Amino acid sequence: MPELPEVEALKDFLTEHLVGHEIVRVLPVAISVLKTYDPPPTALEGHEVVAVHRYGKFLDVETDGGPHLVTHLARAGWLHWKDRLPDGPPRPGKGPLALRVALETGEGFDLTEAGTQKRLAVYVVTDPRSVPGVARLGPDPLADDFDEPRFAALLKDERRQLKGALRDQTLIAGVGNAYSDEILHAAKTSPFKLAASLTPAETHTLYTALRTTLLDAVERSRGVAAGRLKAEKKSGLRVHGRTGQPCPVCGDTIREVSFSDSSLQYCPTCQTGGKPLADRRMSRLLK
Repeated sequence: MPELPEVEALKDFLTEHLVGHEIVRVLPVAISVLKTYDPPPTALEGHEVVAVHRYGKFLDVETDGGPHLVTHLARAGWLHWKDRLPDGPPRPGKGPLALRVALETGEGFDLTEAGTQKRLAVYVVTDPRSVPGVARLGPDPLADDFDEPRFAALLKDERRQLKGALRDQTLIAGVGNAYSDEILHAAKTSPFKLAASLTPAETHTLYTALRTTLLDAVERSRGVAAGRLKAEKKSGLRVHGRTGQPCPVCGDTIREVSFSDSSLQYCPTCQTGGKPLADRRMSRLLK
């Protein structure tokens, strides 16, 4: 799933390629992708793009005097830029294509979604804050006002484990499964530790890891073309998705805990005092 660093890079990429250009055609191919119908997608046509914004994992294409095109790529969605879009309308039901946006230059982008879950979401709205997922977002961890006292206040009464707390978009916007693993590894903290149990020193360490991990990932992604962002993300991960490989810090074997629809990876030596975590449903919390 694209997370804050990749969506931030997509925002920068689209700012460079869309702003100042007119949207001439919006073609929904998979009707399931549309989560709003008033205004219709055609309301974007004839309007110039004036800005691209990011809200957590949401992308917002703002037009001059027209609606916003807000997108959440979900787990299997992606954006593909085309220097020249194919001639003729796309054929529904053929492949992963969900929506196409064309510019007056002949350029544009496709939104695609692999798999069968179909969680890719597109909203055409007059105000991005009317999108339920955007309205519920917590603070952005890269915002200038997201300082350590604010982070500490968010965790003070949080009775969940850190892994779940970091992924909660209503608590902190933009962090998902991969970067929560990376942040906890950088902080040398167990994913099962209760958020409210952190000492001031541990909170400082986790805050520093959060900001550093995300900022480093954003910097790595800066200037990378949309089509290469997935590979860039994977190459920069230290523990997530690397079960069975050596930890780059201590050399211990990276382990995994599986859930019904996801998994987490961690280093026992760096994060849990050398103790392997049992399946979350069977284990006691590790301090």
